[in-house]
Amino acid sequence: MNKGIIIYKSKYGATKQYATWLAEMTGFDLAEIHKTSFNKVKTYDTIVLCGGVYASSIAGLSFLKKHMKYLNDKKVTILAVGATPYDEHVITAVKEHNLKHELNDIPLFYAHGIFDESKMSFRDRTLIKMLKKSLMKKDPSSYTSLEKTIMSTDQEQAKDIQKEYLEPLISYLSK
Repeated sequence: MNKGIIIYKSKYGATKQYATWLAEMTGFDLAEIHKTSFNKVKTYDTIVLCGGVYASSIAGLSFLKKHMKYLNDKKVTILAVGATPYDEHVITAVKEHNLKHELNDIPLFYAHGIFDESKMSFRDRTLIKMLKKSLMKKDPSSYTSLEKTIMSTDQEQAKDIQKEYLEPLISYLSK
């Protein structure tokens, strides 16, 4: 593999764990987005952004948006980490919402993260409670995979962090 860096933005720890594993598996350098500079990042051949998905937006994506025009000669990819188990419809929606214009051709990979209300900020817990209230009015058979996760009383299924989710990304980076 080329000289690479993994930059990440993690709110509850799952993204940081994936970024750390990815660095170990690739030998790439690792840096939190807010603790690095674009001048450092642009010295690498391969750049992997790891960001949590919050309300369909990928954390840290603004860093790439701001600097993408200077990265045309780099191999850039994104690992999105979300509470929803892997679902093509969810991935397509995340891609359509986030990867527009100059970001359209960036490969997007996905890993299942954490949905743990006990670790959420007050604001996030409040939003989840409001969402649960509105979901209680829906037919459970019509829930999306994220809605099922939110409404689940057994949230163990939403703490599914595994190195195996990185295999497609590792394969892509090895090419």
